Amino acid sequence: MDLDPEWRRKVAEKPFLEEEKREEKEYPHKIILQMIKFQSLNKNTYFQQILKKENLNNNYFTIYFAKNFIEKNKKKNNLNVSFVVKKKIGNAVKRNKIKRKLKAAVQKILEKKTEVNLNYTYIIFGKKKIYSDKFHSLLKEMDTTFKKIKRLAN
Repeated sequence: MDLDPEWRRKVAEKPFLEEEKREEKEYPHKIILQMIKFQSLNKNTYFQQILKKENLNNNYFTIYFAKNFIEKNKKKNNLNVSFVVKKKIGNAVKRNKIKRKLKAAVQKILEKKTEVNLNYTYIIFGKKKIYSDKFHSLLKEMDTTFKKIKRLAN
């Protein structure tokens, strides 16, 4: 059983072609942006302190915010934010989808790098309306809310 010589040549050249492709993927001229990591609050006392501070309310969510008071989390690429959805809104699937939509909206806004202040801690309570409405309307509402927070901070 003799193999096709054309096929043998392609198989022999394949590792070299893959190596050339890898070399092409290196982009020294592109600046790699640092990802901002979400850090959730993990102590009840932190939640209680922030819930006593300022808040903004709209149809999709309520956001509580306060100046950072957690000393160990002073890294520049961390955002202290917690997403909360009450149990009475629905089952775990609905609650998790609402949290995912909220998190995605905050990530989109972080790409602009102008509205979200990393020196603040946020707690975002999701509402039932997020589940049924489109993401675009949630994003627009989130954007205006973070602009209001920025104006209040100054």
